[in-house]
Amino acid sequence: MRPHLDYCVQLWSPQHRKDMDLLERVQRRAMKMIRGLEFLSYEDRLRESGLFILEKRRLRGDLIAAFQFNGFKLKEGRFRLDTRKKFFTVRVVRHWNRLPREVVDAPFLEVFKARLDRALSNLV
Repeated sequence: MRPHLDYCVQLWSPQHRKDMDLLERVQRRAMKMIRGLEFLSYEDRLRESGLFILEKRRLRGDLIAAFQFNGFKLKEGRFRLDTRKKFFTVRVVRHWNRLPREVVDAPFLEVFKARLDRALSNLV
């Protein structure tokens, strides 16, 4: 992941699928404009550019924020209201607890980011 693109995650936090799809279409169109990558698939263009799909970038940003504030296992709760499911603390718990120990135990933020990128690139 490019360090100068970390700020983008902070600005992007749509709640509805249609908004996520719209933003993903914008990224798809922008990726087609990169010279030398026009004939690759979208996923290959992202990989060559060192980027992830927008949902995965949001997850990455959430996990980085969790690393900065918390180094332990997070507790998952149950909620009756759908709006609670969109809260940061609820969104990140399941993913944080599934991270490999070597990612969570990183000594510094930059090491965490590098290990996290490797772990996220293995996800479908």
